[in-house]
Amino acid sequence: MTRPSLAIAIALATLSSVPAQAADPPKTTTTTTVFGNDPCPKPRGDEIIVCAREPEGERYRIPKQFRTKPREESGGSASWASRVAGLEDAQRFTRPNSCTAIGSNGQTGCTQAMIRQWFLERHMAKDLLP
Repeated sequence: MTRPSLAIAIALATLSSVPAQAADPPKTTTTTTVFGNDPCPKPRGDEIIVCAREPEGERYRIPKQFRTKPREESGGSASWASRVAGLEDAQRFTRPNSCTAIGSNGQTGCTQAMIRQWFLERHMAKDLLP
């Protein structure tokens, strides 16, 4: 045999003796959190279990990602009274006495709207004066 054919024969003999890989990966994977010295659950059948271990003091606490309440974009630190006033202003055009053609009795609030506008302008003028 020549050298190239000998190398090919050795390579083919080595490849034929390599065992086959596992046919299918496990069908289920479970991720769980255990606390303190608790054992990880035992896998059932063809299952992979991944355990994350937390200290015992974290067992009955709210998870870290939920502990801090994110501030709202608009009015996160506003009082409830100002939030309610904002919601009322946003929906005012659909209610009676709204001075609009939308909603029931919307045409009845034009005088109240003028008075409300006058009070707002007066309040703004007081804030702007030195």
